Amino acid sequence: MSSLFSYETLVHALAGATGSVIGMAAFYPLDTLRSRQQVQDDAKLQGSTWETLVKLFNEEGVESLYRGLLPVLQSLSVSNFVYFYTFHSLRRSFMKSNNSALADLMFGVLAGSVNVLITSPLWVVNTRMKLEKNVYPSLYRGLYEISKREGAKGLWSGTLPSLLLVSNPAIQFMVYEFLKRRLVSKRIFNTLTAFLIGAIAKGIATTMTYPLQLVQSRLRAGASMKPLIKDVKRDPANIFRGLEAKLLQTIMTAALMFLIYEKIVRFTLTIMRVKIAK
Repeated sequence: MSSLFSYETLVHALAGATGSVIGMAAFYPLDTLRSRQQVQDDAKLQGSTWETLVKLFNEEGVESLYRGLLPVLQSLSVSNFVYFYTFHSLRRSFMKSNNSALADLMFGVLAGSVNVLITSPLWVVNTRMKLEKNVYPSLYRGLYEISKREGAKGLWSGTLPSLLLVSNPAIQFMVYEFLKRRLVSKRIFNTLTAFLIGAIAKGIATTMTYPLQLVQSRLRAGASMKPLIKDVKRDPANIFRGLEAKLLQTIMTAALMFLIYEKIVRFTLTIMRVKIAK
């Protein structure tokens, strides 16, 4: 219980939530493009990431690139707080020493499952807000409207692929913590290396799990799976549609998140230890 309700675990959770919000805000247009490419079958969404962003900016205005930003940041802060808190609680409870990649993977899966079951309704709402203009005035109104119209089934739509996708952050944290331990042992771990290994870890996790993310996004948006199935039958490479934008967004967001996360954790825990020592 002391591991579950410790100041150190709270610091990790708050730092993770803060880092993720800053990272997402910095690269949000890429996330908007990724969502639209995954869900909408629109010719203007074809082409390179930069060309498509410029096209959307010229045709729909800058507001289209930042549509739904506030609910995404609200959802992300809750989601990452839950994930980091659960992950580090499990590590403190069961791995007092000799942490291993396999243990990190297992804790990541458990933390991801808890996170999905708690926060899926938030992501259903902000996915729809991102894709449809003025669909809901706020995240909380969206939760109310969907629960009233579609019930629990609507709020937790896409939960099954989301539970399968807990492998994404689990792989990400396994790779990150594995590389971090190696760098710490060599005394070369710093904010720059945190940025780099955060990018590497997210790139590996995203590429390995992308097809599931594509299915998840379409289910959350309430889109039909038939067009996607036809596209994949015609060209199997379509299962990775939107991957370029997704990789750019998630790699840069995760890299910035881990950099900020490590800075906040190190700074806060140093202050706490100084105060305890006094």
